[in-house]
Amino acid sequence: MRRDMLHLRAPGNWMNDPNGFIYYKGKYHLFYQYFPYAPVWGTMHWGHAVSEDLIHWEHLGIALFPTKAYDQNGVFSGSAIEKDGELYLYYSAVRYLETDDENIHIAPGDHYETSQAMIVSKDGYHFDNWKDKKKIIPVIMDEEIANRAHTRDPKVWKDGEHYYMILGSTYEEQGGRVLFYRSGDAGEWEYVSQYRSEQFGKVLECPDLFRTGGEYVFVGSPMHVSEDGLEYAHQAMCTLVDYDASACEMKLKQEMRLIDYGMDLYAPQTNVDKDGRRVMIAWMRMPKAAGEKKSATGQDTDCQPGGAAPEEIPWRGMMCLPRVVEVEDGHICFRVHPEVLKYFENRTDRLPEGVHPSHSGIFVQAYCNEEFSGHMPYRLRTVLKEGQGLDIGGYRLWIEDDALWADRSRVFDGIEGYRLTGNTPRLGGRYELDIFVDHNLIETFVNDGRYVLSHVVYGLQGDVD
Repeated sequence: MRRDMLHLRAPGNWMNDPNGFIYYKGKYHLFYQYFPYAPVWGTMHWGHAVSEDLIHWEHLGIALFPTKAYDQNGVFSGSAIEKDGELYLYYSAVRYLETDDENIHIAPGDHYETSQAMIVSKDGYHFDNWKDKKKIIPVIMDEEIANRAHTRDPKVWKDGEHYYMILGSTYEEQGGRVLFYRSGDAGEWEYVSQYRSEQFGKVLECPDLFRTGGEYVFVGSPMHVSEDGLEYAHQAMCTLVDYDASACEMKLKQEMRLIDYGMDLYAPQTNVDKDGRRVMIAWMRMPKAAGEKKSATGQDTDCQPGGAAPEEIPWRGMMCLPRVVEVEDGHICFRVHPEVLKYFENRTDRLPEGVHPSHSGIFVQAYCNEEFSGHMPYRLRTVLKEGQGLDIGGYRLWIEDDALWADRSRVFDGIEGYRLTGNTPRLGGRYELDIFVDHNLIETFVNDGRYVLSHVVYGLQGDVD
């Protein structure tokens, strides 16, 4: 089975949302939305990977797949908890109301319905998809409570003697909302309340609610909040909230803001690590597959039956670095996890190939995992001034008007319809950058994670396997 370092990526074909992220019996388990047949979105399964340190990941294959009438068209996103030593997985189950004879993986006109389901594993590795699934919340037909189709992504946690679930939904597909459920045994659930906000877009996906630094933090992915004609219209956002656990009542305390200002990151999920830190992992969206190689004949191949065998199966979708979520002076920070810093413990005196400061006098520190040989991944640290910047294999970072800007136009393979630049809010005159460079992803942490700007890239100069 394939192993990944630093960034978990699709083991061939398609990956999207992280699911069931949990530290369980001495290992981190991360499930993910997976279509195993092509590098495109299709009928969802749950892939499964494990790690001891959030850095070295081992893929274990498919954990969940459609077997029931209610989940026949997709095992959508969800979460995990441990109860009595067993692993409980919760997910959204999808059934199409109409089908397309030419593409069974797509619901024409989004005509489908969604229920919520669970499955329990005694060890976190074995899942009986035929015998152990249970529908726990049926399709909701009352629009005043939830939307029949777009109610999904259960996040479950325990607080005191009760278990709680938050779901994303919409009101008439025009206004996002969240639903709260409560349970005494993690299996039987009752509806408690809901909360609507204009900041939740048209549909609210992947909600998450947790307490850190003495504050409640809400994380979600509102759809259709960036309507500028470019991909992506849906964004991952966060805010501080007031929350009364006894009544499941929530209210936003401030404007929601982007989690990552590159705007490729989506569907984040959090849980606590082995040391009690609140850690987030999220999907990095990719407009096209990577890992496409030439066949023995020199011709491109899409890995379809009958074609020449490629050197590597195309893959599409990866996860960001694990990020510690902390609240400092009323601001939500996303910081580099200590295990990542440990991974890049070796400092090198020379810069990687393709890294060029824009001005003389800019001091850049480079770090790698082993004795530097020009291979990715690597880490760069620098402090810039207004007007200064770096070129990283064709990817440009610079400070302008008190903000960090990034331009990936030279390392995006001419792909059209996507944002080529991004920028943070104003930074108050402090420009400390911690940059992590991998083959298809550059993540820049600004001022100790006060802001983060990450971009998917293709064809970096110096990208040597």
